[in-house]
Amino acid sequence: MAQKWQEMTGVEILQGYGMTEVSGILTFNPPGANRLGKVGVPAPGADIRIVDDAGKDVPAGTPGEVIGRSPGMMDGYLDNPEATAEVIKDGWYYSGDIGVMDDEGYLEIVDRKKDMILVSGFNVSPNEIEDAISTVPGVVQVGVIGIEDAKTAEAPAAFVVRSDESVGEEDILEACRARLTNYKVPKVVRFVDEVPVTLSGKVLRRQLREDYVG
Repeated sequence: MAQKWQEMTGVEILQGYGMTEVSGILTFNPPGANRLGKVGVPAPGADIRIVDDAGKDVPAGTPGEVIGRSPGMMDGYLDNPEATAEVIKDGWYYSGDIGVMDDEGYLEIVDRKKDMILVSGFNVSPNEIEDAISTVPGVVQVGVIGIEDAKTAEAPAAFVVRSDESVGEEDILEACRARLTNYKVPKVVRFVDEVPVTLSGKVLRRQLREDYVG
């Protein structure tokens, strides 16, 4: 969509990333150095780190939680010290977003931490699986969540809306095997009439679970 906009108008769409708690943006794509699909580099005065569950920095190219700080960062949530303590630690705001930073400092947001699927100790991003399934011709919509599994604790389950009834489970799994490591391939594929999404197209995973898993 951003590419089509630029072709029609000659104007770039520069993606950024931020939240209310930092009074605006933490990162932004610099004009003239725009990278579609990434949310840019730290804005002036802002700092970004990618950390593991223990709060330690991870290497470039490795997914982890995005934490940040900026001059506009909040002191805390009004009259809610417990909620404040959950997200602000040692002066850093813990976003709950999973991101990857490349060698040049560009950030990509890949998922929400609470949506990650824990398969045999490995974090799996539902978005990554959804992207792979979306490449199958005839797939209109897809939502992925984690379900309980006796062997791996959790396993990915894919709920797929198709426009072509000839698209089968094996087509979905074949696309996943071609693009994903084995433990990311869905253990369950179900074809459904609808996947709940927001107005912007983001999958409502909690609603998806309530609708089809219970």
